[in-house]
Amino acid sequence: MHRDLITVDRFYNEHSNSLQLKLVAGAKGLKRGIREPTVNRPGLVLSGFTRYFACRRVQVIGNAEAFFLKSLSDEERTKRYEMFLGYKLPCVVFSRNLHPDKLFLEVAEDSATPIFRCPFITMKFINLATLALEMMFAPRGTEMGSMVDILGVGVILRGESGIGKSESVLALIERGYSLVADDITKVTLVDGREVMGTSAEVTRNHMEVRGIGIINVAAMFGVKSIRQEKRVDLVITLKVWNEVPDVDRVGMEQEFVKVLGIDIPHITIPVRPGRDLARLIEVAAFQTKLKASGYNPAKELNERLISRMTSAAKL
Repeated sequence: MHRDLITVDRFYNEHSNSLQLKLVAGAKGLKRGIREPTVNRPGLVLSGFTRYFACRRVQVIGNAEAFFLKSLSDEERTKRYEMFLGYKLPCVVFSRNLHPDKLFLEVAEDSATPIFRCPFITMKFINLATLALEMMFAPRGTEMGSMVDILGVGVILRGESGIGKSESVLALIERGYSLVADDITKVTLVDGREVMGTSAEVTRNHMEVRGIGIINVAAMFGVKSIRQEKRVDLVITLKVWNEVPDVDRVGMEQEFVKVLGIDIPHITIPVRPGRDLARLIEVAAFQTKLKASGYNPAKELNERLISRMTSAAKL
């Protein structure tokens, strides 16, 4: 698990289109880091209360802050600007396409503080920017394995090279399911409770099939055969039959494996010639879906057997 430094430059490059950000000053400070995944309105600080100031966040100035600053004298406004921008803020965004005055831009350039404008109303910008920042700050990692969406169940397939992962994925795609990632799955922890899987941008839509080479899945099977992102619901490990000493034949106990610190249901499927791996993976996904809804066929059968034995003992 790792978390890269979130710089203003990266925030701007990744979200300038969706947030409609326009850089108006302070380009020298674009390498500054954003330390907290949220947005702050600095009204209290601009009014003179500096005991508490969330200066590690993106700052947004809306109508309330802008009209207050306009009510100050030039001398007082200069003091407030120098005090405010002296905190080495990550950046300042003026919502509603508000224009920062010349004095503000001069102080921003002197302090190398990036200043942006955006057309959204203040609360809409705060909501959109917070969602964007939360995704950027989310813990990330990689899982060695391919990922498929099987009727809404996100399945990561793991196993040694050459064990049959690619062939299984191809068979599942032929049955109408969707490829999320081939060989390496990038995972992100969302809201501290859900693990989302996706593929690297450069390899999306493609997979490697040993003996054939690289194929374009979308071009070959249609756009419905690709899913850009999916929650990880199940991890399946394919192992050579002889390497699985204790094969679970009942399924009473659920195994788990940790992905980014979250327990994900895990199933080990023994592999040997003649087994239809794609069908087994499909059934395992359906079984996981049933268990998630509260139904466990193994427990049902166990309770039925106990009931029968209890009835027999009473006779």
